[in-house]
Amino acid sequence: MLIGYARVSTFDQNLDLQKNALEKAGCERTIEDKASGKNAERPGLNSLKEILRKGDTLVVWRLDRLGRSLKDLIEWINYLDSKEVAFKSLQESIDTSTTTGKL
Repeated sequence: MLIGYARVSTFDQNLDLQKNALEKAGCERTIEDKASGKNAERPGLNSLKEILRKGDTLVVWRLDRLGRSLKDLIEWINYLDSKEVAFKSLQESIDTSTTTGKL
């Protein structure tokens, strides 16, 4: 299952662009956060850990929606890999379900 994650930093920002892109990419469900990326603890991210299952793919519009630092992103990719969940970023054309993407 493709599961999307969309985040904006403030409540007055709009998630529509990200949600539309995730829907177009085939996401069956999208988890949303309205919180600064500097906060590692976000309700939506915590929900993802509960929802994602082996064989799923987490899809984000851009890498910075998931993490604000390289360290955050690496931790998330390692976590997903340990759960046998693939990762896909639409803007950067990253897809860890492929051999090239894993590299």
